[in-house]
Amino acid sequence: MNFQFDLIEDKVEFYEAPTLKELEKKINVQIEHNKAILLSVNHVSHQMHLDENGRTYYSAVVHFKAKK
Repeated sequence: MNFQFDLIEDKVEFYEAPTLKELEKKINVQIEHNKAILLSVNHVSHQMHLDENGRTYYSAVVHFKAKK
């Protein structure tokens, strides 16, 4: 049996949460998980939206890249 492993070089993840604190917590947890597979944060983009009832809604995109 022959196993071949390829390293993940780029990974993009999407997050959403009703509060900014909750969004930050989700991202921080995933940063720790991705450190285990040798990925670090390359870029973060985030937005805040209002729904029809005026409630805030936060989303973020995080680009992880392999450590060199």
